[in-house]
Amino acid sequence: MNILVTLNSNYIKQLAVMLTSLTRSNPRVKFDVYIAHSSLSEEDFDLINRSIDCSMCNIIDIKVPESIFEGAPVTERYPKEMYYRIFAAQYLPEELDRILYLDPDIVVINSIEELYKLDMGSNFFAAASHVKNKRLKKINAIRLNMPVESTYINSGVLLINLKELRKNQSIEEVYEYINNKKLLLVLPDQDVLNGVYAHKTIPLDAMVYNLSDRYLALYNANPKNLANRKDMRWIAHNTSIIHYCGRNKPWKKSYRGVLGVFYYYFENLAKKQVHYRSNSVSPSP
Repeated sequence: MNILVTLNSNYIKQLAVMLTSLTRSNPRVKFDVYIAHSSLSEEDFDLINRSIDCSMCNIIDIKVPESIFEGAPVTERYPKEMYYRIFAAQYLPEELDRILYLDPDIVVINSIEELYKLDMGSNFFAAASHVKNKRLKKINAIRLNMPVESTYINSGVLLINLKELRKNQSIEEVYEYINNKKLLLVLPDQDVLNGVYAHKTIPLDAMVYNLSDRYLALYNANPKNLANRKDMRWIAHNTSIIHYCGRNKPWKKSYRGVLGVFYYYFENLAKKQVHYRSNSVSPSP
């Protein structure tokens, strides 16, 4: 499977936890992990490789050339990194037909094979929505000029149809949209993905493929779900991807939530892995 991540050096620890969870939860799969960045060093990549099982996870350094974004609206609020997901087809190897983008603040607790093999047809993306409120859906649709029947997706888990994007993506369309909507964009790259590509995005089940503490709490608090509330046993058996999006992170002292137990489990495995690899290195003569 092809995996895409984007990050800076501040998220290397979280990346190691995410990749540990990915390989442990998908033991029959080997992964090519493309790390798109503008500033990571050789030392950063050495640290990443020391922190994971390299027999299952091949790390590929993708320093994104700035020439790709020539003409792009780039400001302090719209840095070039915001385009890494939108224009993944422009810089990834031509032989890749699809890739799964994962934020580093994620853990994978069950197989993602069914997601990865999803028939995408002529669609560009597949992603889950955290927005259930009808009023908020309508506001987003108006704000971003989205089709009425579409829904606002979270871009932290994004299956990308590279083959179709190479054939049909218009870079100029994205730039024009940003210039026209820049005063209305709250989460720039995610807003752009929704505004430009909502009609080319397959909706996924957030409870399975992008579960957050907030989404879980709101779902279980809804009286309509009284007979079908999701407990930790259900999550452990049915959810594939947990996403610690927003400011509520399990590695922070301020964390409040129930899903942190999964992060702590894989964090502990990642630490043991690093310790084992460190002790397995032969001392210099």
